[in-house]
Amino acid sequence: MEEQLKKAKEILSKYKQEHLLQFYDELLEDEQRKLLNQILSIHFDEILQLYEKSKLDVLDSTEEVEPLPFVDKSKLSEKDLSFYSDIGKRSIQAGEIAVVTLAGGQGSRLGFKGPKGTFELDTLPKISLFEIICNYLKEASKYYGITIPWYIMTSSSNHQATIDFFKQHHFFHYPEQSISFFVQEDLPIINTEGKLILEEIYKIKMASNGNGNLFHSLQKHHLLDDMKHKNIKWTFIGGVDNVLLNPVDPIFIGLTISSKNPVASKSLFKKNPDSRDWVFAKKYGRPAIVDCENFVSELSKIQDDTGTYLYRETNMLAHMFSVDALCKLAASSLPYHRAFRKSAFVNYEGMKQVPEKPNIYKFEQFVFDAFSEFDMLTLLSVNPSEEFAPIKDFNGPYNPEVAKKLYEKNVLHCEIVDET
Repeated sequence: MEEQLKKAKEILSKYKQEHLLQFYDELLEDEQRKLLNQILSIHFDEILQLYEKSKLDVLDSTEEVEPLPFVDKSKLSEKDLSFYSDIGKRSIQAGEIAVVTLAGGQGSRLGFKGPKGTFELDTLPKISLFEIICNYLKEASKYYGITIPWYIMTSSSNHQATIDFFKQHHFFHYPEQSISFFVQEDLPIINTEGKLILEEIYKIKMASNGNGNLFHSLQKHHLLDDMKHKNIKWTFIGGVDNVLLNPVDPIFIGLTISSKNPVASKSLFKKNPDSRDWVFAKKYGRPAIVDCENFVSELSKIQDDTGTYLYRETNMLAHMFSVDALCKLAASSLPYHRAFRKSAFVNYEGMKQVPEKPNIYKFEQFVFDAFSEFDMLTLLSVNPSEEFAPIKDFNGPYNPEVAKKLYEKNVLHCEIVDET
């Protein structure tokens, strides 16, 4: 361990992070070993370069942005809906579809301890977010006579708790061998002085590096090979918290396949033209989601000759990627975005301190940055009252009570009608 300590001191001296070993002599031997292993595993070059680059604000410009075509689901004829649905159903029935759920978050914003996917809607009986997704999969599997592979991306902070939850609930009676759990990667958190911080006196504070790490994590855990082995052609990728998000939507799948584009996404119309929601567009001729904060009034009110708004479609985290596209992205490098947050830390006296205002930066990759790796993206604009009821917090518009009402109206009511 002496050799490890020497190497760690050299690294920390090089990057001016010596404070991470401030309490080393107070630690138990096992704690010392864990801290040294963590220091030697961190790519200090990467995190400090991200910190320096993030100081340079790059603003989007209208000069590089043009409209991205989209299909409005509400305007599709019954013939079109049937056409796309038939294509989707054939693909599902052929076993070509898998589902990926992004479930790395905790329920802290809901005042809830545990993985966000274990949060329960207050229905009768109560139902967790994981079970809601599983029910969609069970219904589809029953209808099409197949079992749909389910891949669940967790984080280091909730991985074991997620697996334990599934075991406690007998995997919701879904075939255990068809569910794969895998962990996304972490990056160190860094404070406003460019210093990494301690979570405990023996542990550097880390955070998951965003849902855009999905592609590398799938490859790292050999799940892209697993998909190929199972002859999967397409994956639906969605978040864990939208209770109306059907991961096996034959219309969306069929539209994607028929368009011959390797990537597709569902979108929502932005009702408030002055909101700061990022919007779908082409950027430098490639599909993207752009930050229109700097030119809201310029873009949000632009219409074509039919009165259709050209820059009002927003992201709802509902995507289709071909397996070939996933393999391509696993070999690429997505950009990082900086978030300024509050985070408790161990101060120079060895005490846990809770800040009153944001004090750290975390760096995240986002799935939507993958869009620009392709020439075109298929975009389907959907009705939020039918397909969008995420649970974000208790005080905002996307709260558990709203989600419960929409879920009971759109899902439970439909189930009762179907059974009768």
